[in-house]
Amino acid sequence: MPRINPFLQICPAYVACSIAPPSVPTNMPRAQKKHGPQALGRSRGGFGTKIHSIVDALGNPIGFTLTGSEQADIRQATQLLEHAPSAEAVIADKAYDSDALVQHIEAAGAESIIPPRSNRTSPRTYDQHRYKARNLVERFFNRLNQFRRIATR
Repeated sequence: MPRINPFLQICPAYVACSIAPPSVPTNMPRAQKKHGPQALGRSRGGFGTKIHSIVDALGNPIGFTLTGSEQADIRQATQLLEHAPSAEAVIADKAYDSDALVQHIEAAGAESIIPPRSNRTSPRTYDQHRYKARNLVERFFNRLNQFRRIATR
């Protein structure tokens, strides 16, 4: 089952690699290879793709990016925040708790609602009541995973 994170959701899935059975003739024409970046990353489970998404207050998607599964979640945060320049608040999970990202959010005039990581020496405060609204993104990815082509990517 894909891992779901709030706000900038990551949905890793793995692509299965298979070898043609010996009964298939080797002189058959093969399908053409796709050119360009495929957003496939190597991990312990094989190849995988992460979908990073940003949603509005109603749970509708505003923007998304695709990366390989080995990349960190926070690397795509500033790129996704460009899709919502007039946001009043940004809700994200602990994976996005960095001083640089919080400063970027507050410089844009938005409130950062990100809980601190457990290893932080000086934990920040956050609005726990507003943090509960992050389930909208989880519901968005549950709807998205109902499509077989996305869930098995």
